[in-house]
Amino acid sequence: MKWLAVGAAAGLLLMAGAPALAAAATAAEGFKGLAAGPYKRLVILNAMVIPGHGGPVAGPYDIVIEGNVIKEMTIFDPVTVGRRGATARPTGDRVIDAKGMYVMPGMIDLHMHIREEPLPIEYNYYLKLAHGVTTQVPAPDRGLRDSMDQARKSARNEILAPRLYPIWSWSQLEGYTREEQEDPAQAARIAKEIVAKGAHVVSVGSIGWNPELFGAVCKAVYEAGGITTVHLPPSTNAVVNAVKAAKLGVTMIEHHYGYAESALDRTTQDFPREYNFNDESERFRHAGTVWEEADREPARTRLLTEVAKELADSGVAMLPTRVVYEANRDILRAQSLPWHEKYTHQALWEKYLPNPNLHGGYFWNWTSDDEATWSKAYELWGKLIYAFNKEGGHIAYGTDDSYIWATPGFSNVRELELLREAGLHNYEVLKAATYNSAKTLRQPKLGLVRPGYIADLVLVDHNPAANLGFMYSFGAHTLDKDGQMIRTRGIVHTIKDGIVVENAKVMDAVAEMVAESKRDVKPDAATAPFVTTAIP
Repeated sequence: MKWLAVGAAAGLLLMAGAPALAAAATAAEGFKGLAAGPYKRLVILNAMVIPGHGGPVAGPYDIVIEGNVIKEMTIFDPVTVGRRGATARPTGDRVIDAKGMYVMPGMIDLHMHIREEPLPIEYNYYLKLAHGVTTQVPAPDRGLRDSMDQARKSARNEILAPRLYPIWSWSQLEGYTREEQEDPAQAARIAKEIVAKGAHVVSVGSIGWNPELFGAVCKAVYEAGGITTVHLPPSTNAVVNAVKAAKLGVTMIEHHYGYAESALDRTTQDFPREYNFNDESERFRHAGTVWEEADREPARTRLLTEVAKELADSGVAMLPTRVVYEANRDILRAQSLPWHEKYTHQALWEKYLPNPNLHGGYFWNWTSDDEATWSKAYELWGKLIYAFNKEGGHIAYGTDDSYIWATPGFSNVRELELLREAGLHNYEVLKAATYNSAKTLRQPKLGLVRPGYIADLVLVDHNPAANLGFMYSFGAHTLDKDGQMIRTRGIVHTIKDGIVVENAKVMDAVAEMVAESKRDVKPDAATAPFVTTAIP
């Protein structure tokens, strides 16, 4: 099977089951008390199950996991028990009574950033795991070699982290000249070689200036067993927009770029003549205004019919990452989110602040007009997502955190809510984050709660299909059986590769990192107006 060969070559997945995990078990048992496993036999009793493929809740089930593989699922609903009578309940090395809890597949974040030191790398891993992410595709912020080393350690369960598929970037491949990487005739050879070295996700955003090269690379990487991803920069959307990229064979399109441009009457948006792509404030401002152009007829109708259908028919995956741009429509909301004080690390906070020298720090002159533009952009962008989904389009899941006030983990749940805002049903939202993203990543043993699948699971203490907010680490308010308001516990356990994470303890560890980072912190551009000072 091609997917298995690719995973083995990359050293990222251990699909062989319990025997292959014997060595890893010892390494994973003592993560400072934050997690344990994998177990020879882990049993989850009385769990309601959200399968991941878009179907509704069913159960309760008893689930047996051996090593890192789901081996058995036995249903214990009243009809089944009445038909065949009570049977002995399974036992194992560890038994979790999940009565009242809901089990769903682990989520797969197909585009995110770990960011550079001095941010502790565990900070990202812990927040992601505590919010249900068991697989992630990181940009190589700390260098590709370091990213691949982290991926191997995660695959061997030597670190407490989601499984990792670092992004390789075409045009920045070591050992190849620029001429080789820009020659379409060399694409097949290079793709085979880098996949053999461990590449699985390859970014092609840097070659959108050359459609022939773009298409050759997308085809070659896919045929070699990998996938391609693209952030379509406004600088080359006149050459390769979203529809063109989809038809040229890219696996997934990140963010919002290239869609509105595909519906215009001309090949380029109406850039001001003084526009400079390398001025980030201008770049992000006009990435919003292009949606105003697309909101005029006949472009609007074309966007929500022809463009949506062409994209859906191409088979491309749409990866919205709506959460990372939400600050554009309400910067004060983004800066004052309630988790910042306790859970946003100071090193990350400082990367969020307005700063012309930092990517994503473009809020030094962000106006109410800009926010209004982006509010309208979100509305039309959401309608496109809805139309694409209605046409049978493949929606996947990513966050692009940690940028632009989008703190990891919390952003994962917020992204679910923003997909719901676009009109998707909650089951479609959860399918996008699990089953759809596993298919996009070409990992057919991830993304479902089903015998034979990898034991990447999320145990939530209330039904996330009823309220996606139940997946926040701080839970959400609801009423108990007596009508009294309670706050739920969020995700109690995330299970990655059969390893059971104690999510509350993980969040405590994050809080300790953050508290230490904020010692002696002085007011800054975001906080200074709101800091209480002593009256002389």
